[in-house]
Amino acid sequence: MLHNTQFNREIMEKIGFPQEAQVCFTKMFQLLDENKEWGDEFDKIYEDYMFPWANELGQKLDRVTELAKKMNKPEQTMHMVFLLCCSEELLKRYREKGLPDKMYYDQMCDLKYKLIECRDCENCWGTFVGGWFHGQYEVDRFALGRFQFELRELDEKHDGKVLSSGHVLHTGDKYVNFHIPSSGVPLTDEVRFDAYRQAYEFFKDEFNGGPVLFGCGSWLLYDKYLTFLPEKSNTAKFIRDFELLEQEKKEEFNDGWRIFERFSDLPVEQWPRDNSLRRAFADFVEAGGKTGHGFGVILFDKDHIVR
Repeated sequence: MLHNTQFNREIMEKIGFPQEAQVCFTKMFQLLDENKEWGDEFDKIYEDYMFPWANELGQKLDRVTELAKKMNKPEQTMHMVFLLCCSEELLKRYREKGLPDKMYYDQMCDLKYKLIECRDCENCWGTFVGGWFHGQYEVDRFALGRFQFELRELDEKHDGKVLSSGHVLHTGDKYVNFHIPSSGVPLTDEVRFDAYRQAYEFFKDEFNGGPVLFGCGSWLLYDKYLTFLPEKSNTAKFIRDFELLEQEKKEEFNDGWRIFERFSDLPVEQWPRDNSLRRAFADFVEAGGKTGHGFGVILFDKDHIVR
């Protein structure tokens, strides 16, 4: 197949890839078109992944990594090339399901967010978390406002837990899991609740007209952060949206790259403190504080959180 297509070039522009990145990936498309052996191997991986339906992305990216070695190109770059080349077929599948193009392009913006993370953390155009995109390409995860959402079922460890509203959780209950892409958009009240409302409308039929149960597992959902974050900060208010069902303290701040990018590998006293979130976390960790991870839920009905 042709790789340096108008669609592949235009989608990079449409979702906001920096010009330098567009040039980098266009060169990779051209290289695949010019070298039949590499192009054919790439196309076989593409066919095995996208047809009859997207599956086992991690395994397919392992094969892309082997091809990247033959080409003497960074695997992060070739992983992004692969995802871009799958994007036109993905748009067709959105349309087959009757989903609006806007939802597709909003979801595809996650490629840009991961591109910028890779640049800032590894000084490379591409993605170092390519396997993350399995939900997008399986048309299972959807961008609705600030967050990304997917329908899941509660496991047994939450069976019988009672929320403040009196709602009882059961093993196998449906809930709408969501993720927080690194778009840079502040988690203001308006932004958060706009996303909750959009997701409520999208998934409400799965809950028979009742409140929709959202769930989120994140390094952000750790209530010890409330001891040092300003009470009215967006992050603190986001944490308080949830009823936290589980939390775990971490001995190492493995998610530090999400705030400090490549600087997270430096001693804590060298972490940049050029914004309020960075200052708060750097000061907390330098003082001996431990970060963590949690899972919480939100019971949401039309336009408000049910307590």
